[in-house]
Amino acid sequence: MPEGGSIAGHLLTGRSRASEMGTWTDVVGPDGTRGGALRFDPHSLADPGARERLVAAVTADRRLSQSGLTGLMPVTDLVAARGEVWLLTARPATPSLAELMDGRPQAQPPDAGSAATVLVETAQTLLAVHAAGLAHGSLHAGTVVIGEDGTALLAERGLATALRGDAASPERDLAAWAALARGLAAAWAAGDLGAAGLFERAATTAATQGLGAARDVLVEGRELLPAGFATRERLVRTIQWWSAADVPTGAPPPARPAQGDEGEVVTLLYPPGSGPVSGTAAGGGMPYAAAAGAWPAGGAPNGGPGTSPSGEVRFGPGVPVDTTAAQIWRAGREQQLTVPAKDRLGRGPARRRRRRGGLWTGVLFLLILAVALAAWRLQRGAPLSVTAVDVKAPKVKGCDTTVNVIGVITTNGGAGEVSYEWLPSGEQPVKHTEPIASGESSHQVSLKWEVHGKGTRKLTARLRVLSPTAPGTPLEDKASFTYKC
Repeated sequence: MPEGGSIAGHLLTGRSRASEMGTWTDVVGPDGTRGGALRFDPHSLADPGARERLVAAVTADRRLSQSGLTGLMPVTDLVAARGEVWLLTARPATPSLAELMDGRPQAQPPDAGSAATVLVETAQTLLAVHAAGLAHGSLHAGTVVIGEDGTALLAERGLATALRGDAASPERDLAAWAALARGLAAAWAAGDLGAAGLFERAATTAATQGLGAARDVLVEGRELLPAGFATRERLVRTIQWWSAADVPTGAPPPARPAQGDEGEVVTLLYPPGSGPVSGTAAGGGMPYAAAAGAWPAGGAPNGGPGTSPSGEVRFGPGVPVDTTAAQIWRAGREQQLTVPAKDRLGRGPARRRRRRGGLWTGVLFLLILAVALAAWRLQRGAPLSVTAVDVKAPKVKGCDTTVNVIGVITTNGGAGEVSYEWLPSGEQPVKHTEPIASGESSHQVSLKWEVHGKGTRKLTARLRVLSPTAPGTPLEDKASFTYKC
């Protein structure tokens, strides 16, 4: 592939694709590993606060990845060079799911099983993102990247909303995931009525009950999918076909200066003084395109590392030929300004290790599916059993009132009927029998107790479960309140 220049020592290849925020290009790092680079459209950064919000979003992603979340595109750096802003990643951002769904004829295209693995993995990643108090904000087939081992990675998390100044929400992600499920059904499950119906149920469940329930629908319906789908074999073959065919993306690589003439490169993730970036330090007033001759005395007259008046370490033309990006990010004081070199350069394991990792990922995915399915079947097949009872009542009530006493019956999640009785002090027992659905581990009941008269007295309501319980051992709890009139 023809080279299109370089950015921060990463060579731009000829494979690129358009994004709603700019252009993604595959890159080759100084150590030979492949990665990705997103050149942001300058217009998307025009808002005065866009750069600060972008830095905050990228920093949040890096923290999620460092905490162990593997379903996000791993970010190595966010840099500014020659007036442009670039996001560098440790994995290529091609192909996207949209590129694989474009309908080009293949000898063995992805099937419904491929779609299911993508949906389960993206749902799992989104659940982790939402649990961290964040959201994706722009989920669609163009922001899901399929790795060479068939794994699905979410790219551009939070970037679009950061640049626009919008607030991302889990609800928007739920609707987007449901749309993705329907799109995959149309592209990779056409003609397979069972699988198409499964994806539609998952999409509907996501909108009504959440991603966890939608993921469980897919796991529960795995018998409707092709045998051996969890190995991702069809997806891997598609990636191999896509790579070998050099499928054009329609987006030429951005024009870049010749290699060795990158201009200065400044990281945006760590301001002077080390530590996480603050909004002020990464603001729109940062000068990115100062020439080498603009440095003050004692700076970098030959284009090597130097310090600007603001204290930022800069790198300009004239860096020795034998200096790679590894030296750029490691030498001198910039170690305090950038992420560790091992993270920045995207130095991942060797190809052989990556393949071994892909195998283990497939095995782990199979184990997760098997455990989830076994747990669901065990829960569905287990008879209903009550494990605990809890009763709550208000502390004090006034004259001629109706007291609402609440009881919570905890079960093992099995399906069946529960029989119980309320025993209000001084009143006749009130018996009920109610159905319990499978998976409902907490069932709420209530007693409306009308109290009248003058005086002050303490009243107690007791809730006793009659069945299903062990013979001779009914479960019960009670709560008391004071009636004053």
